[in-house]
Amino acid sequence: MSDGATQGRDAFTELGTDVRAALSERGFSTPTEPQRKAIPPLARGRDALVVAPTGTGKTETAMLPVLDALTESNGRFGIGALYITPLRALNRDMRERLEWWGEALGLDVDVRHGDTTDYQRSKQAKDPPDVLVTTPETLQAMLTGSKLRVALEDVEHVVVDEVHELAAAKRGAQLTVGLERLREVAGQFQRIGLSATVGDPDAVGQFLTGGRPCSIIEVDVGSRLDVSVVRPQVTDRDERLSSELVTDAATASHVRFIDDLITAHDSTLVFVNTRQTAEALGSRFKELGTNLGVHHGSLSKEARIEVEDAFKSGDLDALLCTSSMELGIDVGRVDHVVQYGSPRQVSRLVQRVGRAGHRRDQRSSGTVVTTHADDTLEALAIARQAGAGEVEPAGIHDGSLDTVANQIAGLVMDTGEIRAMRAYEILTRAAPFRDLEADRFKSVVRELARNNVVWLDEERDTLAKRRGTWQYFYRNLSMIPDEATYEVEDVASGQQVGTLDERFVVNFATPGEVFVQRGEMWRITTIDEEEEETVTVSPIEDPAGEVPSWTGSEIPVPKAVAGEVGELRRVAGRQLQDGAPLNGVASHVAARYDADVETVADGLSQLEGHEGPIPDETTVVVEFHGHEVVVNACRGHKVNETLGRMLSALLGQRAGSSVAMEVDPYRIELELPRQVTAGDVVEVLEETDPDHLAALVELSLKNADALKFKLAQVATKFGSLKRWRGRGSTDFGRDRLLAALEDTPMYEEALRAVRHEDLAVAATADLLADLQSGRIDLETVSEHTPIGTGGRSSGRELLSPENADASVIQTVRERIQDDRVILLCLHCKEWDRRQQVGRVRDQPECPECGSTRVAALNPWTDEVVAAVRADEKDDEQEKMTERAYRSGSLVQTHGKQAVVALAARGVGPHNAARIINRLREDEDEFYRDILRQEREYARTQSFWD
Repeated sequence: MSDGATQGRDAFTELGTDVRAALSERGFSTPTEPQRKAIPPLARGRDALVVAPTGTGKTETAMLPVLDALTESNGRFGIGALYITPLRALNRDMRERLEWWGEALGLDVDVRHGDTTDYQRSKQAKDPPDVLVTTPETLQAMLTGSKLRVALEDVEHVVVDEVHELAAAKRGAQLTVGLERLREVAGQFQRIGLSATVGDPDAVGQFLTGGRPCSIIEVDVGSRLDVSVVRPQVTDRDERLSSELVTDAATASHVRFIDDLITAHDSTLVFVNTRQTAEALGSRFKELGTNLGVHHGSLSKEARIEVEDAFKSGDLDALLCTSSMELGIDVGRVDHVVQYGSPRQVSRLVQRVGRAGHRRDQRSSGTVVTTHADDTLEALAIARQAGAGEVEPAGIHDGSLDTVANQIAGLVMDTGEIRAMRAYEILTRAAPFRDLEADRFKSVVRELARNNVVWLDEERDTLAKRRGTWQYFYRNLSMIPDEATYEVEDVASGQQVGTLDERFVVNFATPGEVFVQRGEMWRITTIDEEEEETVTVSPIEDPAGEVPSWTGSEIPVPKAVAGEVGELRRVAGRQLQDGAPLNGVASHVAARYDADVETVADGLSQLEGHEGPIPDETTVVVEFHGHEVVVNACRGHKVNETLGRMLSALLGQRAGSSVAMEVDPYRIELELPRQVTAGDVVEVLEETDPDHLAALVELSLKNADALKFKLAQVATKFGSLKRWRGRGSTDFGRDRLLAALEDTPMYEEALRAVRHEDLAVAATADLLADLQSGRIDLETVSEHTPIGTGGRSSGRELLSPENADASVIQTVRERIQDDRVILLCLHCKEWDRRQQVGRVRDQPECPECGSTRVAALNPWTDEVVAAVRADEKDDEQEKMTERAYRSGSLVQTHGKQAVVALAARGVGPHNAARIINRLREDEDEFYRDILRQEREYARTQSFWD
């Protein structure tokens, strides 16, 4: 037996007698694999990153050596160890787990976060615990407190849980500087990171330690995964079920198949990629009678804890969840994981399926249920890459200037006054800021001074507190962007149900509307927009309720995954074009990907009968049909987003008008103005200098909401805006904000953040170079193909100059004409009809009484119809009726033009009247005004939703 194996087997012997006795009492006779590998170096005080799946004893791996060291140390007044987690829910779990060890070893364990009471905070300052479980934001606050700084002087160990989650966010960059500030108080301390599988563990280790030596201890995860990919086939039962669930037969087959999986297992986690999907799918499961709870970040803490406890106790058979359940929240044993739709990224599949089967040496079992052809091929590629350990890098934020601003204020708060270059030295010890230039640092300092956040004395090179420093710092403890949200409160119980984004409230929510949350139907009773920002609701039964939209980007599919989908297309496509039967080709692919032939055949169905060039990892195919062009490129979200922005900017420049764009990982869809042709698209791809790409993309971003919204968030973190609210409650509109801040570090940071999070400029420049050199083939076809039209919708944004062009206006016109309205006669009140806007007569009139006083209402406002017809009305019904009569007056005076304006998103009678009464030369101007009003109402968001 090797020395390493012996050392691993005897890992517990590295610990003291008290800890070994506690291990025996706890029933731990032999270490798990992470414990075998990590305890020896950790017991010797080394900094380390432990990479292992959830449920393999990672917490004990890190904490047993730490607790052992704390039992050995004497004369300590303050906190000996910090255990930092990204979620308060994890704090609760860790406290429960660590308290047992603390009691066994005579050590105090406590927790501190935003909900900790003043009494507990005071007690912790006077009598600090040996181990404190906390969050990154609470550490920031602790470093500025005089008594707590004394308690922090004795810190010898810091454990950062779920470090991969923090590394990919500005919260993590903030934490790295926080650890350097802690070092100023406590001196050197041991740093231990606990991480899920990442593609760049060395980079994450350096992120944790600030460039100091870091041992990387990895446990293989891929070989422990047992993942199947299935596209359910529609059955006769699904056809019948679809009407019961108020959905289509394909979705009914997905619900039925997942329900069967839940029935076949004791405890199942069902992961989805968005909160909207969680609510929509959850409501269908409730209709089916599945014993399942819904869990996501926009539900209240109480609602989340309720379903967590119910699942853990066995009262629920399944939890339907988003990434809220990816991290190690303790919900008891999970024996199977379902992923609905492609997980989009290898790391997410590994982490999600890794939650199942946590008995020693047990494989983690999971099923990916796919929904369409691209989804199937993508899931097959991800499952194979997961098994092979081909995981994406963490995506560390390097050099975020709003984090620099935040931490400059923190350093000033720590001591009241600090030399500017001393602050620079501390900041640049943190790995994300090691390349921060002194001039850039100084520009941030000057911006903070201009915003009255800190006092700057350039002659003395000194930064000091001023009156606004304290308020700024505590308002910006978190680097998570402020989002305007409304609390949803059950009017009957008074309990909080969850939250809604302001965008949903502004665009959809009015009293009487029905929506889905927590998998249940709720009717809005009141909305308080002025004081409490609360939506009160009452529960109802209505399977057709609206699903709220929450702000958040679609999970981007990496280039490596999209490339493997392209490879699958190329290999299978050639065989099919050579005459091989679909099932034979599918059988060959299924053998490599360990999938069933039927599912693979479904994924390859787009290729069957395809005679032209196949878009794959070596070929870009441009399809054109009229003024619609699809650029098929298997390059992933970020490259296609970057390429699409470049095409939109240059083609729009040629036409002097805008180009509508939609992207997914495999294609870019463009709607071209009449004066632009498909040949122009090819010319741009073949002739654009790759070295000019970055400047072109920046130019396109100036007309995009993504940059403006990010700039508003960054400006808030610089103290330039007190609070950013999507409705425009700041003094600046977004366009004015962009103009005012363009030559500032705030603009520089907003641009960096959008490029880091949404774009891939270098990889796209490489693609252009490869297209122009012939290393990548560029083909064209003069028709739409099943591949080109088979994409998943990922949101749409009009990237436009100030005046939208005819193609954009046509898009708005067609969308509104396709929408439906309720027409209600306000004279006899007997007649109402749901009708497509395009089919409404020029002058609507009631067929019952002949009156032209007809209201045009949103298609979901049955409550308004009831209110108009009610003999006795409450206050809310009076308001609804008044609004309906204003609508009727507009329709009576202006006919169908009023119906069109009232059907637009977020345009009520008041704004509709303003739009109608404007003098204009042509109908395009009318739709241009509608578009402008819709944009004013709609809350800005990232390009893909």
